[in-house]
Amino acid sequence: MGKPNNHNRDFSSELIRLGNRGVRKAQEENRRLGIPNVYFKNGKIYYQLPDGEITTKEPKELADS
Repeated sequence: MGKPNNHNRDFSSELIRLGNRGVRKAQEENRRLGIPNVYFKNGKIYYQLPDGEITTKEPKELADS
């Protein structure tokens, strides 16, 4: 496998930029709708509540009925 060329690097950067933009839009929409954002880091699940609070406790909105 050869060295990545500028085109591949530019393409990869553009994909990352578009992916990040999509994630930010989804996070904003979740906040607007009152839905917690969910993150996974170092083997733990974290929830960011619409008010900005971050917790490891599963919010009632996501709990199975």
